[in-house]
Amino acid sequence: MMASTPMREIPEHVPADKVVTLDFFKRENVDVCPQETMLPEIHRSLPPLTWCTNIFPGDQGGWLLTKVEDMHKVLRDPDDYTKNGMGKFAQSIGEDWLVIPTETDPPEHGEYRKALNPFFAPQKIAKMRDELHERAIRLIDEFKDQGHCEFVDDFSAKFPIFIVLDLLGLPQERMPEFLEWEKGIFHTNDYELRTRSVRKVVDYLNEVIADRRANPGDDYISGIFEYEINGRKWNDKEVFGHCFNLFIGGLDTVTSLMGNIFAYLARNPDKQQELRDDPKKIVLAVEEFLRFFAPVSVFRIAAKEIEIHGQKIMPGDYVGISTPIAGLDPDYYEEPGEVRFDRKAPHISLGFGIHKCLGMHLARMELQTALEHWLKRVPPFRVAEGFDIKYHVGNITHVPKLELAWDV
Repeated sequence: MMASTPMREIPEHVPADKVVTLDFFKRENVDVCPQETMLPEIHRSLPPLTWCTNIFPGDQGGWLLTKVEDMHKVLRDPDDYTKNGMGKFAQSIGEDWLVIPTETDPPEHGEYRKALNPFFAPQKIAKMRDELHERAIRLIDEFKDQGHCEFVDDFSAKFPIFIVLDLLGLPQERMPEFLEWEKGIFHTNDYELRTRSVRKVVDYLNEVIADRRANPGDDYISGIFEYEINGRKWNDKEVFGHCFNLFIGGLDTVTSLMGNIFAYLARNPDKQQELRDDPKKIVLAVEEFLRFFAPVSVFRIAAKEIEIHGQKIMPGDYVGISTPIAGLDPDYYEEPGEVRFDRKAPHISLGFGIHKCLGMHLARMELQTALEHWLKRVPPFRVAEGFDIKYHVGNITHVPKLELAWDV
C-alpha cells in the first residue's frame, strides 16, 4: 500500500484532499526495490504537490514536490525558501549552531563556500586518487578469493568512510561506533533515538575540536581554524557546524549509493557485463546510477507565504525535495525506469544551484573507483543463494545488508 490515513494533526491551510502518508517515508526495511515499485507509483498516483504527514523523521509533515521543474524553482530561490536549521539537528538538543554550509543562506553561504571550495575543488580531490585506488584494491583483495562477501560490512561501509576518517584525523577503530550513531540519526523514525545520536556526535566532535585547538596537526579539522568569513576567523560554532556536516555527510551517502548500485548489478548480470566489456562506460554509468538510485530527501523551509500550483504555502512549512522521486520523474526523463549507461541526463542527486554538494567530486571519484576495481578483480557476481535483499526506505534509501557470491 502506498498511502494510508494520516495520524498527526494537519495544519488548517492544508486541504484534506492533498494529505497523504507514504510508505516510502516510513524509515523501515521493505522487501521491494523502491525505485521499481514505490517511486513509480508515487508518480502515477500523486499530483505535483501534496502534504505528506511523515516526510520528516518522527512522522512530521511537510509539502512534497514530485516534479523536477518545481524542485528546480525552489532550489533556485533562497529568498523564499530558507535552509536555516532545516535538519533540526541543533534544535533537537536545545542548541543553535548551523550545519555549515548545508544549513546556511546567502550571503553567508557564499562566504563559507569561498573558504571551503578550494579544498574540495576537482584538482585537489584528484590528488587523493592514488589513495582511493589503493584502498579499494586492498579491501577487495581481502575477500575476492573467498567467492562471497557481505558487501556492506566488507566493502561499502569501509571504503568511503576510511577516506573521510583519514581526512578528519579520526580513529578508524571507532568506525562501528560512528556508524551506529549515523544509523540513529538517518535510518530511524524514532525521534528520541535520533536526538540521542545527535548528542553523541556533538559531544564527541566537541572533544576532538578542543583537542585539535590545543594540539593542531596537519588534518583537515586543524585547518578549519584558519578559515575566514568577512575578514574574521570562524568562531567555535562555525567550526563545529562544518565538522558536523563532514561527519554526517561523509559517513553515509556514498555507502548508501554503493549498496543500491551493487544490488542492482548483482540482479542484472547483463548490465554488469556491459560495464565489464567496456569499462569506459563507468563514468557515465555513475551519473545514471546517481539519477536512478539518488538516496537523499532534503528540505527547504518557506520563509514567507508562497503559492505553488495554486496552493498556499505558509511561513515555516517544510517543502521536501526528494532526489529519489526527482530521478524517476517521467515528465523530465524518457523512460526513467530504464537504467541506460549512455543517457547523459542531468540530475539533482548531488544538489542543485548554490547548494551543490561540497563533496560531489570526491563522491563521484569514490563510486567510479569502486566500480572499476570491483569489476576488474571480482568475477561476475550475484545475490547469494537464499539471501533476500531488504531495502530501507526513508530520507536516505539504502540496502542495509547485501550477501554477494561469485565463482572462484
